[in-house]
Amino acid sequence: LEPTRELAAQVVEQFEKYGRHTGQRVLLVHGGVGYEKQRRGLQEGVDIVVATPGRLLDFMQDGTARLDDVEVLILDEVDRMLDMGFLPDVRRIVERTPKSRQTLFFSATMPPQIKTLADFALKDPVSIEIGIRFSPAETVSHFMYPVAGDQREELLLAILKQTHFNSMMIFTRTKMQADQLYGAIRQTGEYKVAVMHSDISQKDREKALKGFRDGEFEVIVATDLAARGLDISGVTHVINFMVPENSEDYVHRIGRTGRAQKEGDAFTLFSAEELPYVASIERLINQKIPRRKLGGFSYKYTTVLDEEDKARAILHGRKKKRR
Repeated sequence: LEPTRELAAQVVEQFEKYGRHTGQRVLLVHGGVGYEKQRRGLQEGVDIVVATPGRLLDFMQDGTARLDDVEVLILDEVDRMLDMGFLPDVRRIVERTPKSRQTLFFSATMPPQIKTLADFALKDPVSIEIGIRFSPAETVSHFMYPVAGDQREELLLAILKQTHFNSMMIFTRTKMQADQLYGAIRQTGEYKVAVMHSDISQKDREKALKGFRDGEFEVIVATDLAARGLDISGVTHVINFMVPENSEDYVHRIGRTGRAQKEGDAFTLFSAEELPYVASIERLINQKIPRRKLGGFSYKYTTVLDEEDKARAILHGRKKKRR
């Protein structure tokens, strides 16, 4: 089970590559496309099904998919499934598999809801932790760019202009922001840019991802959908248009660059309101991220530019008043 279509497709691609001479039949099952081809595949019988929860449940409910003979169940990116509200579906799927199965459970984090699901799905599990928790790649240089909220887009475009990069991922919090930025970058006429979020059709998302991997696009603007798990190597720069609200997402997002000991840069734009998120990221990764101002940029005055403590105090005062 995978949280998104892209991850499911990526896993199938690898199974087909590694399992080429094994005769194993692999089937991709996900929403956003027609049912018939997938239904036929299930009816003909397969060895491995890689699925997103919703579509698999549809096939279970109409009797096309029966899980009575499942020997191995793999739950991948479970923390992402939690974010997307899939845990109840995952639980229903687990309940329909034999008790004698082997279960593999992958998650970057272990909050209480995931721990509960792990206790439910796993029997006497062996726990394997890889990498130091929450440490971003050492080959990544991080910088925080303070800016007034209404100059954010202008600053991002100026950073693009002054930065030498081969491939850049820009993360936004919302689909609307992603569309807006994509439009603004495209309008400059200087970059080949693609956009990726859940409202874009499956076909166009695949095209954007493939184009970015192949170097046809040098910039991709994406929501968190693309931040986790997708295998995109060679990204030289990551920009967070806003500070991620969830500090763990910061580590995932900047994990796109500096892979395999290659060097990469991660820039984050922030305004005064986002200072609490900045602090929680610095606590998590246990390091202070250097602040940087862009030379030659005409900044509007904002306390966060030179007086972070003052900005924090004002913010704190505002919060108290609201209470």
